[in-house]
Amino acid sequence: MVEQQVIRRGVHDPLVIDAMMRVPRHLFVEEALWSQAYGDFPLPIGEKQTISQPFMVAFMTEALCLKGGEKVLEIGTGSGYQAAILSQIVSRVYTVERLSGLARRARRILDSVGCRNVNIKLTDGTYGWEEEAPFEGIIVTAGSPEIPHHYLEQLSVGGRLVIPVGSRGSQILKRVVRTGLDKFSEEDLLDCRFVPLVGKYGWHPEEN
Repeated sequence: MVEQQVIRRGVHDPLVIDAMMRVPRHLFVEEALWSQAYGDFPLPIGEKQTISQPFMVAFMTEALCLKGGEKVLEIGTGSGYQAAILSQIVSRVYTVERLSGLARRARRILDSVGCRNVNIKLTDGTYGWEEEAPFEGIIVTAGSPEIPHHYLEQLSVGGRLVIPVGSRGSQILKRVVRTGLDKFSEEDLLDCRFVPLVGKYGWHPEEN
């Protein structure tokens, strides 16, 4: 998986490659899907949510430009796989999930694979996690109609936000860097498609 779907497609950060090698992806999906777990495509995890394809997980992680030891916020715990990858690199992962069933399942799996540096909070993810801010990296694993202002406020100066922004069916993955107290730079990385970011500052539940 790592050689064919990650390295060959342009992800070369050694910290990301090592993390992808360490985390057993199949444990984050139902046993009936284990035979497909290392394919280059997303898979269902219940509640109309998915685990992202391996390349996208690796690409988004690399886009955070991590050096090791940071504190990172993830919006959309889902299966817990992205949080597990981050946990291999940073000192602490704070991850937010709005669906209690997914949060409980992710907690169980993360504990089973030894990811003790991951904190999960059940709440509307569009608010971020103000009590633990600022973060040196924020990664959003759901598509938003715009960038919620809470994420920008909770970035440390020099911190990076990676987020899909666009319509419910198609987004552009963006990286935002906080270059000063009230200054931000933004760049488009690639076209993508994620499940909707549902919450007060994302899509309304009835639009999902």
